[in-house]
Parts: sequence; C-alpha cells; structure tokens
Amino acid sequence: QVEVVESGGGLVQAGGSLRLSCTASGLTFNDYAMGWFRQAPGKEREAISCISRSGDTTYVTDSVKGRFTIYRENAKNTLYLQMNSLQPDDTAMYYCAATVSLYSPAVLCAEFMARGRSYWGQGTQVTVSS
Repeated sequence: QVEVVESGGGLVQAGGSLRLSCTASGLTFNDYAMGWFRQAPGKEREAISCISRSGDTTYVTDSVKGRFTIYRENAKNTLYLQMNSLQPDDTAMYYCAATVSLYSPAVLCAEFMARGRSYWGQGTQVTVSS
C-alpha cells in the first residue's frame, strides 16, 4: 500500500521560511519522479515544482523561482521543498505527488502528474501572515 505524507507546514510571517517534507512508503522511492503542488481557497491547483527520479532535473514555476527549492534524498525516501521569502500569496494547502512517469519534470508539473499512475498526499497547510 502506497502512502504519501506531507509535513512541515504552519504559520509564518511574511519574509519567513519553511521547509516542507514528503515521505513516501510502499514504493521504491527512486523509481518515482516527485512534485509539489498547492491550492489556495477559491483558486485552482497550481504546480509549484517537480523533480526527476535522480534529482538532477527540476522544474520550478515562475511565481516561486528564486524563492523555493525542490530537492530529494532518495536514501531517506524523502522529498523537500525549501521555501524562503514567503509572502501572503503563498498561503495554500501544499500537496506532494509521486509518479512512475518518465516524462520531464516540466511536463509532469504542467500536466499535474496525469501521465501514468500517480499518488498524492493529503496536504500540509502553509499560512503566511502579512
């Protein structure tokens, strides 16, 4: 049984930082590309960043480029999202997803992991106060 679990969300002031973590069990972690997505109340889900199986290729959406960094530690079955210079517009539920698809991180993010089997976590809330 595959389980994807996000953690690390919370309340932070504007300009602050958070690091989100995502652990995946029940699968061979380094066989899966991973990604972070978010959804704010009343808004559509947004792709934030995706990363290849090995971690050597990443995609980051323009709205967070230079502020957010995605990386993974395959030995720990863990994906991370380092978020710096957080702004109130970053307030959202953040979701982690895993897919066996071989497409590039850019494609995986653009298509919300729709190509091939994917697994999603329940999300972790990030709230940024002004």
